[in-house]
Amino acid sequence: MEHSTITARKPRLRSILMIVLWPAFLMACAATGLFFSLVDPMELIVLDHRLQMHETGVYTVGFFAFWLLGILSSGLTALLVQKAH
Repeated sequence: MEHSTITARKPRLRSILMIVLWPAFLMACAATGLFFSLVDPMELIVLDHRLQMHETGVYTVGFFAFWLLGILSSGLTALLVQKAH
């Protein structure tokens, strides 16, 4: 009986993914909007070279970079919370 109670409390993989991915997605939306409202994508210089991409491509890469940072942050938080219990 005790084993079934413990396994019932563990969140399933789908729940964990949504707990990690959804807040990361929302923060990527906000970070992309804030970053690109302050920085012109055609003026970005990476490693002493101007980016040779279309504006939409820069926005897309920026969004996914911010989303990846959010996933790492949320994932680390979820991992630490699980280890604490």
